[in-house]
Amino acid sequence: MRIARFSIDGNVAFGAVEGDKPDELVLDIIKGIPFADFELSGTKVPLSKVRLLPPVLPNKVVAFGRNYAEHARELGNEVPDAPFAFFKPSTAVIGSGDEIQYPSFTEDLHHEAELAVVIGRMCREVPRERVKDVIFGFTCANDITARDVQKREKQWARAKGFDTSCPLGPWVETDLDLETASDLTIQLTVNGEQRQLGRTSEMIHPIEDLIVNISEAMTLLPGDVILTGTPAGVGSLNVGDEVAVTIEGIGSLTNKVVKRG
Repeated sequence: MRIARFSIDGNVAFGAVEGDKPDELVLDIIKGIPFADFELSGTKVPLSKVRLLPPVLPNKVVAFGRNYAEHARELGNEVPDAPFAFFKPSTAVIGSGDEIQYPSFTEDLHHEAELAVVIGRMCREVPRERVKDVIFGFTCANDITARDVQKREKQWARAKGFDTSCPLGPWVETDLDLETASDLTIQLTVNGEQRQLGRTSEMIHPIEDLIVNISEAMTLLPGDVILTGTPAGVGSLNVGDEVAVTIEGIGSLTNKVVKRG
């Protein structure tokens, strides 16, 4: 099931996305929230009539860096022996169709296409064999990075945590199992030109290891998001660019870059 969060007529709701053709998609509005038992209301609205929002509002976004060997090497970094985590604040999150604001403190804004894991239940110290039980679903992410700031500053808080630096969407796909999610095509285009192309099977540390690693240290809450790393091909974005992350079996996350006003 594809679960979207949206607004219509000033109201915010979750809905199940139905249909196959992009111009015929509809939302069956969900009664309640998707992290608990819920029912479909039967009230349907065309997707074209709503504004898609970030599919979840995470308490925290835990991102793992240098989890694809070719990406680590393209930036001159060593491949880490263990998962390497950092955070993006909830204020960094935007949805598909929202604008990425180019910050004034950087001159080298980069895209990074990523598979995002959405946590479905409160958990801590998750054993590897139970990881599948705490996953709600998967979505697309773009780990927008101020690359020059990242290189200049030892902490990545500003380089990767600024407002609008974490596009998520367009929805959460709940029907993917771990085995399938671990071998999906992930690609990114800028103005229709392909920049990144890889497979999630190229991860150095698989999804299970990432969740085991971070849940050893902290409690994960429903709606929290885990970013799993980016394949090679990262590069610069400019004001006016339209950037799209597409992941097999999930969908496409599209955002336009604008100058921060």
